Amino acid sequence: MITEYLYLLIAVFGISGITIYFLGKARIPSIAGFLVGGVIIGPSGLNIITDANAIEILAEIGIIMLMFTIGLEFSLESLIEMKVPVFGGGALQVLLSVTTTAFLSYFLFIESVPKAIFFGTVLSLSSTAIVLKMIMDRGEMHTPYGRATIGVLIFQDLCAVLYLLLVPILAGKEAGPGMIAFTVVKAGLVVGGVLLSARWIIPWLLREIVRTRSRELFIITIIVLCLGTAVLTSMLGLSLALGAFLAGVVISESEYASQTVSDILPLKEAFSALFFIGIGMLLNFDILIGRLSIVAIVVLIMVVLKLLTAAIPEYITGQTVENSVRSGLCLAHIGEFSFVVAVAGKRAGLMAENEYQVFLSAAVLTMMATPFIISWSPKISPSIARLPGLRVLGADRNVPQEYYPEQLDGHVVIVGFGVNGGNLAKVLSQSSIPYIVLELNSETVRKARRRGEPVYYGDGTSITVLHKLGIQSAKVLVVAISDPSATRRIVKVARMNNPYLYIIARTRYVSEVDGLVKIGASEVIPEEFETSVEIFSKVLNYYHVPMEAIKENIDTIRADGYRALRTVHFSLTPRMETYLVKEGSYISGRTFAEIDLRAKTGITVVSIRRKETVYEIPSPSFKVNEGDILTLMGMRKDMKAAIAYIETGHI
Repeated sequence: MITEYLYLLIAVFGISGITIYFLGKARIPSIAGFLVGGVIIGPSGLNIITDANAIEILAEIGIIMLMFTIGLEFSLESLIEMKVPVFGGGALQVLLSVTTTAFLSYFLFIESVPKAIFFGTVLSLSSTAIVLKMIMDRGEMHTPYGRATIGVLIFQDLCAVLYLLLVPILAGKEAGPGMIAFTVVKAGLVVGGVLLSARWIIPWLLREIVRTRSRELFIITIIVLCLGTAVLTSMLGLSLALGAFLAGVVISESEYASQTVSDILPLKEAFSALFFIGIGMLLNFDILIGRLSIVAIVVLIMVVLKLLTAAIPEYITGQTVENSVRSGLCLAHIGEFSFVVAVAGKRAGLMAENEYQVFLSAAVLTMMATPFIISWSPKISPSIARLPGLRVLGADRNVPQEYYPEQLDGHVVIVGFGVNGGNLAKVLSQSSIPYIVLELNSETVRKARRRGEPVYYGDGTSITVLHKLGIQSAKVLVVAISDPSATRRIVKVARMNNPYLYIIARTRYVSEVDGLVKIGASEVIPEEFETSVEIFSKVLNYYHVPMEAIKENIDTIRADGYRALRTVHFSLTPRMETYLVKEGSYISGRTFAEIDLRAKTGITVVSIRRKETVYEIPSPSFKVNEGDILTLMGMRKDMKAAIAYIETGHI
């Protein structure tokens, strides 16, 4: 028995691995590889697996693990901040999807109100597992469209439980409004109780476990918390996935969240792969080919309806047209909980066998197409947003009716007011450098304005908004957002409108540096690279390596690493740096004629800032004082020698 089971797992992972390898050569997402692998080993392919019950069980564990790791990405505070995406966008999406689908179904082919409403509930759900895995892999969970999409998915998962209670009512059998109200209250109490434990019980428990210094005990405890919470919520009438998500949120409130992710990640990847393989196994080619025209029409109707009923609520709740369309594209498919509701409806007589088979084929096809749609959405959504009718809506949304500063010159434009943008603004404020911030989160804008920050609401990809912020006369643009596609568009638009602008862009991976430099970025800061710099600097500091040596190592590795990543060589690229003349500096109290910096180092002083006065191109008789800020221009390879000469008089 165990040998047969091992053969089963080898076949599942082996064929899926080969499929992912070849699809990966074409840069096709791994989820698509798992789905295709499921088709190959399923009834429509090689028919290797005849009894899929074992795979379904493991796949269910995969969903639990996936939702648990997603919950670890959040905190109670972030969930509270997501009340608008969840209860605003999510509620509107479900309401609009159910009513629109029910209306069309009733008048086109069903002519039964209960069955029409049932079809509306089935089509209103999307795949939490597929969408969240894609968004996580792309590092877009905290982008405006990512948060909006996740909010809708959370609300859909809450509704899935109510849909199951609604099925017998629509079928004219048992249950009633009182049972639904009881379930809603019970769900609220369960969710509230689980989240409240995050403040007291779980942190204390994890601290006690960590004190034992047993890694095995820590991992076992985490698994018990994850699966135990999922089972508890399931026993109380809620979904396993929702319980796992709440368990992740609870642990995210402790200081052990990062360790938990690293320990659970391998298990999550293995089990969640089985879920996607199981979905692929559901596709039946005989039914698909026999009813190809009907399935194709149903797929088209599903995708269009889901796109519209997801995008419209996002726009209503404050998203830009482009982000609304992108969120709609992510949700334009049928989810895994739809299968659960559909099976319950078929048993209750709300869906005939032939209707169920057509729905099953169409649903699996939409799920298989989803990884491709999400990958292409950064290119598709701007094209849709630029359509004549939608462009008017976009213009109204991108340029909010609020005051903008009338005249700006020589300032810094910061796009994104997260941790990076906020820290930069603080330093600029302390240095008396003028700046202005653009942020797409209205709640963040409201809070920052209360503190007196020059923050404005708007989309940085809009040239109209950038013009309002004085991009033509700005000196520096800093793009500090976590949306790769939006970062590329902002850099491109800004460079086209100000060829002299110094653009610094943040990105997640070093592989994205080259593309940003080609479209106009002056400097690119990859988080992946900077994390490694932070790690080795802390290690050297722990071993009491002098700070000067650490800084020299950082400068060398940055220069070498970035040079390896780009086709433009920094040593041959002119750059500008500022230098504060400190007490005891060699040049303090000397004139530029005495210093002769350019002849000795090749570096030119283009300006000097003394308190509030700026002296452009200082004369040879200009005397440098302590506290002056020099603006130096020259090649990177000469800059280090120039600074050494400024400080000591020696190169």
